[in-house]
Amino acid sequence: MNIVIMGAPGSGKGTQSAIICKNMNIPHVSTGDLLRKNIADGTELGKQAKSYMDAGKFVPDDLVIALLENRIAEPDCTNGFLLDGFPRNLAQAEVLSKSVKVDVALYLETDLNKIADRMASRRVCPKCGFTTSVDKVPDGKCTVCGAAVIIRDDDKREVVEDRLKVYAEKTAPLIDYYKKQGVLKTVDGMKSIDEVYAEIEAVLK
Repeated sequence: MNIVIMGAPGSGKGTQSAIICKNMNIPHVSTGDLLRKNIADGTELGKQAKSYMDAGKFVPDDLVIALLENRIAEPDCTNGFLLDGFPRNLAQAEVLSKSVKVDVALYLETDLNKIADRMASRRVCPKCGFTTSVDKVPDGKCTVCGAAVIIRDDDKREVVEDRLKVYAEKTAPLIDYYKKQGVLKTVDGMKSIDEVYAEIEAVLK
C-alpha cells in the first residue's frame, strides 16, 4: 500500500508515520529526514536546502523530487511505502501521480491556532533523534540518551507562524485534490497519539 500522510506542521505526521510503518512493515519516506540527512552530510543539495529550511520556507520542488525519486527506487519500497512531507502542493501531487499510485491519502485535521503552541514546545535530541516536549524534560536532558535537547530552528514561534501561513496557501488544496481522487481519509489529529492511531488503523482497514 502506498500512503501519503498530510497535515499542518506539528500535526503529528512524523509520530503517526513511525507507528504506521512499524505495524505495516513499510518504509517511512520522510522528505524532512532526507533533507536533514543531506544537510548533516554537507551535500550540495543539503547546503541549498538548509537556507530554505532555516527560514521556515519550503524547499523548491526540483530539489525535493530528485531526492524522493532516488529513495522510492530503492528495493525496500517495492511493496509500498508511506510518504511524509510530500507532496506539499498540487504541482508535486501531479508529478507524483505520473509515477506512483497513491492508495490512501491520510489527512490529520488540526486546529491551526493550537499548532504553534505545540510546535514551540517541541524539543529534539541532536544525538539520538528522540522528540519530546519541553514540559517532559524539565532538566533539558534527553530521557533516552541523556544529551541536551534543542529546539529546531524551524520550530521557533516566528518561523512556525510563517510555515502555517505557507501551509494554508499551498498544501491545504491537496485535501480537495485527493478527495476528488477518492482516496482521502480524514482523522482528528488533535486527539491523543493512541486515539489518532486507532482512527488511522480503522480507515486503513
